[in-house]
Amino acid sequence: MRQRFVDKQWQQGHRMVIYGAVFLIMTLLILYSSNSSADLYSPFKVNEFHHAVKHTNLKKWAGKEGYIPVYGNKSMKLHCHQCALVTSSSHVLGTHAGDEIDRTECIIRMNDAPTSGYESDVGNRTSVRVVAHSSVFRVVRKPAEFLNRSESPAIIFWGPSTKIGREAKGTLYRLIQRVSMTYSNLSFFLISPSKMQRFDTLFQKETGRDRKKSQSWLSTGWFTMVIAIEMCDNIKVYGMVPPNHCGKRPQPKRMPYHYYKPRGQDECVMYLQNERGRRGSHHRFITEKQVFARWAKQYNISYSHPTW
Repeated sequence: MRQRFVDKQWQQGHRMVIYGAVFLIMTLLILYSSNSSADLYSPFKVNEFHHAVKHTNLKKWAGKEGYIPVYGNKSMKLHCHQCALVTSSSHVLGTHAGDEIDRTECIIRMNDAPTSGYESDVGNRTSVRVVAHSSVFRVVRKPAEFLNRSESPAIIFWGPSTKIGREAKGTLYRLIQRVSMTYSNLSFFLISPSKMQRFDTLFQKETGRDRKKSQSWLSTGWFTMVIAIEMCDNIKVYGMVPPNHCGKRPQPKRMPYHYYKPRGQDECVMYLQNERGRRGSHHRFITEKQVFARWAKQYNISYSHPTW
């Protein structure tokens, strides 16, 4: 009887040792994973860029061959001495910068950011509009705002070839094709698959991070800034906050992410959630802006409302 009791006690002790070892291993794995994720998703400090990246001369980066005309034989030849890049941020509201923007040679806008009703702050003219595949429906369903204009802007669509590529021939591509045939006074372009890949490579070279492995989606702002650098000698950006803006203390006042959606999500909440996101793919807004800050002197970029 005593021996059975001793054996039982030994077995229980043995199990406790095993459970303890398993618990310790799992805890270490969780901590390791957490540290690895934090390193993977946290934005670079500005001084880290000098050690982590290889700079690219964007003036010689790809040229105009990466733009595929949707209809006809149009080519992307637009070149401007002075450009205004108007962001969709609510920081443009109340600036009364509209007249200044409209006096600029070329004006670049993003996605479905409207001008109607906001002319005093964002102007009314548009030379180039850069549109993500996720915004195609919102743009084409409002032709009076985005398509029926006296000026003949270029509209550049970006997205994975599985969404908008010619070979996909899916709903989005057919819609873009139909609209481009209807509004033949406009110039519609798709960013080619090879150039899309070059945007990924550029992100890795400029940040030291692989976009796919870090579960990142490039933002429309990233595409628009690079396109602006390609076509413009000088760029003035309206409404873009600096990379350290959302980390200030006390925290900045609440500002809607889009100027035309006053009840939308707070801009800094959006930025921080995306920068820190670990599940699924996210835009790395702050990391991208750190790159933009470095590009400022290199490509004659200035920032207004706020000034950097």
